[in-house]
Amino acid sequence: MIQLLPHLRILLALQPVDFRKGIDSLVSLCKNSLDENPFSGTLFVFRNRSGTSLKLLIYDSQGFWLLLKRFSNGKIRWWPKDSSSLVQHIEAQHLLVLIYNGLPHKADFSPPWRRIA
Repeated sequence: MIQLLPHLRILLALQPVDFRKGIDSLVSLCKNSLDENPFSGTLFVFRNRSGTSLKLLIYDSQGFWLLLKRFSNGKIRWWPKDSSSLVQHIEAQHLLVLIYNGLPHKADFSPPWRRIA
């Protein structure tokens, strides 16, 4: 079971990924292209080129989890357009909105009492 806690570091890979890639290829992509450590416990979120699916990759100290969400109706409604970087940090509550195909940038959450580093 994976819990999306407020202190979990979550990174969106901004460029689409070939969804034929499995765990080993995505781990290599995290290391070599995104310059991130896939063994750090960071949750990586990838989207396919057509925008109909998400893949989540995380290491839990015993192995990798690879989760796939394919939207049964339509495409992902929101994805960052920042072309200056390869990844973007996202908060756990915004990821939940994204997984339910909502609009994270329009979600109205109360501010955290204190920021967790």
